[in-house]
Amino acid sequence: MLETSARLLRLLSLFQGRRYWSGHDLSLRLEVTSRTLRRDVDKLRTLGYPIHSTSGAEGGYQLGAGSTMPPLLLDDDEAVAVALGLRFAASGSVEGVEEASVRALSKIEQILPARLARRVAALQSVIVMPARMESAVGAKMLSVIAGACRDLEMLRFRYSDRGGVASARSVEPHRLVNTGRRWYLVAWDTDRADWRTFRVDRIQARVTTGSRFSPRNPPSADLAAYVTRGVWAPTCGARVKLFAAADVIAEHLPPGIGVLEPIDAQSCYFEICASSHERLAMHLVFLGVDFELNGPPELVEEVRRLAARYCKATQA
Repeated sequence: MLETSARLLRLLSLFQGRRYWSGHDLSLRLEVTSRTLRRDVDKLRTLGYPIHSTSGAEGGYQLGAGSTMPPLLLDDDEAVAVALGLRFAASGSVEGVEEASVRALSKIEQILPARLARRVAALQSVIVMPARMESAVGAKMLSVIAGACRDLEMLRFRYSDRGGVASARSVEPHRLVNTGRRWYLVAWDTDRADWRTFRVDRIQARVTTGSRFSPRNPPSADLAAYVTRGVWAPTCGARVKLFAAADVIAEHLPPGIGVLEPIDAQSCYFEICASSHERLAMHLVFLGVDFELNGPPELVEEVRRLAARYCKATQA
C-alpha cells in the first residue's frame, strides 16, 4: 500500500484525469478500503479540492469546480505544454496577461525537473515567434465577450468604424475569431438584422451584457474564412486557379492571406486580395505551385513583368 502522502497525490491525479469515479473503482486502484478512501477524500477537501460524493450501491466521487484555485498535478507532456503556452502568452498578443504569464512561468520553471527544463529550452530555441499583433486587445474585454458567447447573452457597446465614426451597437455574440493579426467578433446585429464582424480593438471598453437570446445558425461553417473575406481591403483582388489540392496549400498559407475553394483532388480556387497588384503577384510566386490566371488585366501584366525579370536574371 502507498504511503498516505503518495496515495493522496495518486488520488488527485486520478480525479484530474477523469472527473467521476465510483468508490469501488477508486478503492481497487489505490488498494485501500472504502473507509481509508473516505478519509483520503476528506483530506483533499481540506486542501481546497471540491470533491462531491454520492451514496448507495452506485455511489462515487466527482471533482467539481470550487471558489478558489487548488493545486494541479501535471504529467510531463502537460507541464511542457503549459510552460510553452505561458512563454507565448508573455509575448504580449493579449494585453493584460503578460505579467501574470511571466509570474506563472517563473513558478513552473522553478519546479521543473532538469529533463523537462531541457525539453522546454530545446523547443523554445527552435520556435520562431510571430511579430506582435497589430492591435493587441485587453484580456478582460476578451473574457467578457467570450462569456457572452458561451452564455448566449446580448452585448451592448459603442463601436468605431474604419473612419473613426462611433455608433451604439446591440448584438447577439456568436464567436471570437483570431486571424493571427487581430481579434474579431462575429455577431448578429439586432438593429441591422444581419450578421456583422467587429474588430475587438475598436470596441470601446464599456461593454455590458443583457438578456439571453436563442442561438442562430452561423453565417458560415468556416468562420475564419468568413472573417477573412469580410475584412479584406478591396484595393486589388483576384480569383486564381491553383494546380494543387486545397488542403496542401492550406498547410503553407499564412492566416489572412486568402480563401481557398476546393475543385478536386488536384486543384482549387484561390481568392486573394492585397494592397497592390505587385503584392498579389508576389503572393502567387511564394505559393510554389502552378496556377492559371485569367484576370484582372493589371495582375496578368504584373505577372508577365515579373516573369520577364526572372528570365533576364538567369540569362548568361
